[in-house]
Amino acid sequence: MANNTNVKKERTLVIIKPDGIERSLIGEIIHRIERTGLKLVAMKFIYATEEQFLKHYNKNEAWYEAKGKNTIDNRQANGLPIEKPAIEYGKDIIRTLIKFMTATPIIIMVWEGNKAVGVVKKLVGGTEPLSSDVGTIRGDLTIDSYDLSNLDERAVRNLVHCSDDPNEAEREINVWFNNDEILNYRLINEEIIYNVNLDNLRE
Repeated sequence: MANNTNVKKERTLVIIKPDGIERSLIGEIIHRIERTGLKLVAMKFIYATEEQFLKHYNKNEAWYEAKGKNTIDNRQANGLPIEKPAIEYGKDIIRTLIKFMTATPIIIMVWEGNKAVGVVKKLVGGTEPLSSDVGTIRGDLTIDSYDLSNLDERAVRNLVHCSDDPNEAEREINVWFNNDEILNYRLINEEIIYNVNLDNLRE
């Protein structure tokens, strides 16, 4: 049987990217996550380094090759020349991401609660703003697309990074936070979310 305490304390990493900072969407993004009932347990407002993001993205040669082939297909479809091997185009994706993510300060947060990873992923929406659902952060608040970002040879501007699964969340959190930077505290809201019998709510 699952440990209820552990289920309630699943954590996910969220980063407000430079376009979110520059467009003054910090409060809007935090507000949308906060309304779900998840609890903010850590936050930093920092200039990140290239080294931190290389650890964060943690990509291997197979990933670079596969993504580079996608870029080549896109360039061919748009009549653009192929000037380097697929793996270099794949590495360019991470290079442009790091250039983007280190251009301004970013906000890095840890959110905690039941199914935190899935809840935030649903709220943030798909990676490409153009195809993200209406009602999601990316679908509502930005209009970028893969085609445009590829043509401009830059990172897609989609406001937010969030973890893909609980194991990845744990790895990413460890890149940015020490254990003593993640706070344990109780929210009154947790009574209505997790109190099975709604005990102690009557005066």
